[in-house]
Amino acid sequence: MKLLNQKQIQQKLKRLAYEILENNYNEKEIILAGINNNGMHFAEMLLQELLSLTDIQFTLTRIRLNPAKPLAEEVTIEIPIKDLKNKVIIIVDDVANTGRTIYYALKPLMNVIPKKIEVAVLVDRKHKSFPIKVDYLGLSLATTLKENIDVKIKNVKEAFVELN
Repeated sequence: MKLLNQKQIQQKLKRLAYEILENNYNEKEIILAGINNNGMHFAEMLLQELLSLTDIQFTLTRIRLNPAKPLAEEVTIEIPIKDLKNKVIIIVDDVANTGRTIYYALKPLMNVIPKKIEVAVLVDRKHKSFPIKVDYLGLSLATTLKENIDVKIKNVKEAFVELN
């Protein structure tokens, strides 16, 4: 069952961009940190919306981790850690389910003191097992644990969200 089509995702992106700007209007720079591939694609789409609305400087980076085995490999961030000091960092992912992936994505950020860390996701599911709060969400869903959210986002023109 399709939950969001291309047009709806674009509308959600625009709303998320406005919310981020409203909560960070005094900032000179904001770091968008996409998790792995889908999170990075969503961060890129969000960045384009943000750039169309403001002249705040944005830095885009990727957090790499193995969601299935987060301790098996090092969690890395592509930007030098020192560049994150006293910055607003928004962790971006496609879906927040239990909160485990976002929880482990915070690991490299523990080596610096940022100004604040926020979380933006396209779909937030209500199955949190970890102490993660989503600050910006496109769609909130109460699903069963057996249901799967499939997000396809290479760009807005090819994006959709399905519930399986």
